Amino acid sequence: MSKGGGSTRTITSSTAAPAYAQPFLEYGLSEAQRLYESPTPQYYPESTVVGFSPESEMALGGMRQQAVSGSPFIPATQQVVMQNLMGTNPLQSAAFRPVVEQVQSQAAKAGRYGSGYQQAAVAQALAPYAYQAQQAAIQQAPAAREFGFADLGTLAQVGAVREAQAGAELAADIERFQFEQARPSAKLADYMAMIQGGTIGGETITPQFRNPAAGALSGALGATTAAANFLPAGSGAGAYAPFAIGGGLLGMMG
Repeated sequence: MSKGGGSTRTITSSTAAPAYAQPFLEYGLSEAQRLYESPTPQYYPESTVVGFSPESEMALGGMRQQAVSGSPFIPATQQVVMQNLMGTNPLQSAAFRPVVEQVQSQAAKAGRYGSGYQQAAVAQALAPYAYQAQQAAIQQAPAAREFGFADLGTLAQVGAVREAQAGAELAADIERFQFEQARPSAKLADYMAMIQGGTIGGETITPQFRNPAAGALSGALGATTAAANFLPAGSGAGAYAPFAIGGGLLGMMG
C-alpha cells in the first residue's frame, strides 16, 4: 500500500518455546491451575493468641476479688489522718498526757490546781504538739485520699489486662477474616502471573514504514558529499552536478 509517496509493510513473526521446554511449560500451567483450584493457602487453624496460664488466672481472680471486697487498711488509715487533723485521736491524747500531768503538778504546787490558770497553762503547753500533729495530718491528707482509690486502681489493672487479651484475640480474628477475604483475589493474581510467565507460543506484529522520498534525499546528499571529496582544488561544483543527480536516483531505486 502506498500513500503520499510512502509504503507500509507489516512483518508477522511467530515465537514459540523450544520443543524441549514445551512439556515443562505445560506442566507448569497445569500445576498453576491445580493450585488455583485447591483450598490452599489456609490460615493457621488454631488460635494465634497465647492465653493466660492457670497461675495468671488465679492471680487476676484474686486481685479482682480483693479489690471488690476492699482493703480494711484504707478506711482505717483515712480515719487516723482525719482524727489527727481534728485533734480527736485517742492515741494523740495519750501522747499528750505527760505534758498535761507536768502542768497539773506545777499548778498544784502553786496552789492553783483546777483553776483557770491551770487550764490555760495546759492549753499553752499542748498547743505546739497539737499544731505539729495537725500540720502533719494536712500533709498526709492528699496521700490518704489517693490511698482510697487503691482498690479501684487494682481492679482497673485487672480489667486492662483482660481488655488487652480480648484485643489480641479480636486482632487475630480480624486477621483471619481478612485472610479469607483476600485469598480468592490473591490466588487469582498468582494464577494469572504463572500462566502469563508460562505462555507456550505467540505472535509479534511489527509495522515497518519506508519513505522513498527521504531515501532519495539521503542518497542525493550522500552523493553530493562524495563528489565534493573528489573535486580538484579551486574548481567549482557545477561541473560535477551529474554525479549528485546520479546518486539521488540511486537512492530512489534502493
